[in-house]
Amino acid sequence: MPRGPTGEKRPADVIGNAVKVMKIAVGEESDTTEVQDAKKDNTSVSSLGGQARAKSLTKEERSRIAKVAASLRWAARTK
Repeated sequence: MPRGPTGEKRPADVIGNAVKVMKIAVGEESDTTEVQDAKKDNTSVSSLGGQARAKSLTKEERSRIAKVAASLRWAARTK
């Protein structure tokens, strides 16, 4: 199945695609895509993982991770 520029599914045949574009232009059909809905769902779920990890780490572990990340960022800037 052909996909649009942001990964949405489009009809495979030319006439079916033209009809879909016409319906979107007239307003009979909305142009919401499954990809946009999936991205919206993933962002809420992915933030939960980071929050859970932050709760499980001790203050010393968080500090160590932050120092390593900062040193890597500065090392990349000096090159």
